[in-house]
Amino acid sequence: MTNITIINARVVTPFEVLKDATVTIADSLISSISQGKAAPSSNCIDAKGQYLLPGFIDLHCDAIEKGIEPRPRTFFPADIALFELDKNLAGCGVTTMYHSLSFADQEIGIRANQMAASVLRKVNEMQSNFRVKTKVHTRFEITDKSAVPILKELIAEDQVSLFSFMDHSPGQGQFKTIASFKKYYGPVYKKSEMELNEIIEKKLQARQESSQQHIEELLNLCRDKQIAIASHDDDSPEKISWLKKQNIGLSEFPVNMETARAASKQGVQTLLGSPNVFRGASQSKNLNAREAIANGYGDILCSDYAPMTLIHAVFTLVSLGLKSLPDAIRMTSLNPAQAVGIDQQTGSIEVGKAADLMLVGNGGHFPRIQRTLVNGREVFRTC
Repeated sequence: MTNITIINARVVTPFEVLKDATVTIADSLISSISQGKAAPSSNCIDAKGQYLLPGFIDLHCDAIEKGIEPRPRTFFPADIALFELDKNLAGCGVTTMYHSLSFADQEIGIRANQMAASVLRKVNEMQSNFRVKTKVHTRFEITDKSAVPILKELIAEDQVSLFSFMDHSPGQGQFKTIASFKKYYGPVYKKSEMELNEIIEKKLQARQESSQQHIEELLNLCRDKQIAIASHDDDSPEKISWLKKQNIGLSEFPVNMETARAASKQGVQTLLGSPNVFRGASQSKNLNAREAIANGYGDILCSDYAPMTLIHAVFTLVSLGLKSLPDAIRMTSLNPAQAVGIDQQTGSIEVGKAADLMLVGNGGHFPRIQRTLVNGREVFRTC
């Protein structure tokens, strides 16, 4: 692989910004970092003062759902949708993606178990076709017993890189009321009142019958395979205490400040959505990510459903004075890498790590990604 040198960059390391810095890449790895203005030469990228950032590591993104089913019951081929989304991810600065696939037959769209499993296998089959490093995050709806044997098989086959469990039945978690559940699922999936009532009834019945044994079996399989485990939409300190007892170190989208505070106190990392930071509000009217970060809570940012918001969320936090740039970047790179155990290979600009990088300039009033590199290979470039 050809060696590359990036000169005159503002290099953002985990704890500082190095001005007029040079980063040398050799055989896909960062081989040296130094400071001092440099003259352009052959096989050299002159950053001209632009930021050099580590690529984003996105632990939770279900944008693939809209890629495959852009409108209710209108489906595109999974391989083409994945291929096109991969191009978009490179342009958004994502260098490691965990596609989030939900196994929840009582929900809607590609979340049906057999279809989700088919897409998951397709993601893993297409690894060599992708520009960015691509992994799978499986999400288990605990009210769906029919998903258990399918997930067991996928875990045993090493098809899963991150596992989370969730409960979308109304009355707790993300949907505090039946009305909030209907308000979301009705317009998004074009369901009638009768159809929604049927879905809700099935979910509530399944929740009463859900088996802790199934959860424990899946968690034990993940532990045996050393797969990182997360919980989704936690809504109480009691749930955080349960996570701690289970040695689960990641809480995705805690729905209120009380839960985020409990996670911080008990050493459970919290994952917040970059759209929430960028917009300044939760689409579900739950925890405001900016307010959580202002109170010292929140360890990781993910794109949730909109990869383009990652870069804007980072610089929003900086512009609001909520984080320094190195701190904000850690939330999208080193912290998620540590949460899933890949921080020795990637996640920060350090000698010996993979050259998963992006150059970011100022496009007027907002940050603009100019180049993205994965393992030192340019996968995106704009004028």
